[in-house]
Amino acid sequence: MARAGRGGPSETPPVTKPLDEIERDIAAKTRAYVVGPYVQRGAASLANQRSFAARLDEAVGLAAAIDLTVIEPIQVLLSALRPATYLGKGKVEELVERIRIDEIGLVVMDCALSPVQQRNLEKAFGCKVIDRTGLILEIFGRRARTREGALQVELAHLNYQKSRLVRSWTHLERQRGGFGFLGGPGETQIEADRRIIQERMTKIERDLEAVKRTRSLHRASRKRVPYPVVALVGYTNAGKSTLFNRLTSAEVLAQDMLFATLDPTARAIKLPHGARIMLSDTVGFISDLPTQLVAAFRATLEDAIEADVLLHVRDVAHDDTQAQAADVQGILRDLGIDPDDGQRVLEVWNKSDLLSDEERERQYGLAALKPEVSRPVLVSALTGEGVPTLCDAIESRIARSRPVYHLRLEPGDGKSLAWLHANGEILEREDAEDGSLSLTVRLPPEREGAFGARFPKAERQGR
Repeated sequence: MARAGRGGPSETPPVTKPLDEIERDIAAKTRAYVVGPYVQRGAASLANQRSFAARLDEAVGLAAAIDLTVIEPIQVLLSALRPATYLGKGKVEELVERIRIDEIGLVVMDCALSPVQQRNLEKAFGCKVIDRTGLILEIFGRRARTREGALQVELAHLNYQKSRLVRSWTHLERQRGGFGFLGGPGETQIEADRRIIQERMTKIERDLEAVKRTRSLHRASRKRVPYPVVALVGYTNAGKSTLFNRLTSAEVLAQDMLFATLDPTARAIKLPHGARIMLSDTVGFISDLPTQLVAAFRATLEDAIEADVLLHVRDVAHDDTQAQAADVQGILRDLGIDPDDGQRVLEVWNKSDLLSDEERERQYGLAALKPEVSRPVLVSALTGEGVPTLCDAIESRIARSRPVYHLRLEPGDGKSLAWLHANGEILEREDAEDGSLSLTVRLPPEREGAFGARFPKAERQGR
């Protein structure tokens, strides 16, 4: 039996860091450039687009979300795209020299690169290159916590990676870095590797179907609970999770970071005037989201698709709030939701605490110019400013969309009372001296028929 040295402490086994900590350490030690190669277009086409500077800032924020050490953001204005390298020959040569001097280990391109362009740039730069899609996939891989989220990320990544194989899925070489940026010398096993990837994708799709069935059962059970669903949607980092925490007193991750929340979270809450709702937080939207990711994460937005009310949370302190809002509205339309439906979609102008007094008054004035049915609400999820007004607006929309009835129950009719509790929402209750009950109840539309058959003498309110 081995003994410790005389008078010395016994040896302790080394502490193994969790994988995510190891990845963060590697990322933090990786010196990176973020390159924004943007095609210059006419003034007319730029009318509804964010500025190049704002797009580059967002790309830097995405890189920071995976702890990369960004040495310098570089904006490159292009007159046209080059098929081989995306960038012009002169700009590639300039970047090669800068990469050598600054000892850059990773270049993030804020665009969608073809596999050929990615390989050519890696060969020219002598370092790893990832595009916007790859960067977002890396973030999603870090943030997903639920089984469904993890499966959706892996499926999207494999779909992306199929066309970018350089060998070695079977050897698990990770020479390109990041979440599954597999690579290595030679191309002798490409077909075999693609077959392995396809087999894995097929298995994931089967697993996802099982998870979706479970989610649909949960959703069906929530539907049986007569609470309307209110979903938070909006551009990433608009403050949705902070607002969710403010309304629910939950502890959902809320950071000044792009894609801090990926997995849907739902909580049942009671609003100040008595209405009970199911509040759902969702993944943040972003411009130029790759199509395979939109498809992959559609399931995480199912709560938004089926919600009674959607809160479109906007960061009104952001310079590009209008462009961000346009991106969100476009995705909502793709999901079959009309963003101009003021009854269903309520804009929440968040981060009022970051505005000057003058600008805050200006925003209040702009909101007042909107029709009452679609009037935005100015709030600060951080300080609570405007949140009571927001709660009132939510309750008014729920009240307009759900029928309210007044009825009387005979003394001792506990069975009917239990039915109302199970299938509706009791807004007011008055107990008479003879033991009878006078009730005001709100019903989900799908229960109105059963209610009418059971309580034919009930009087509908507010026709």
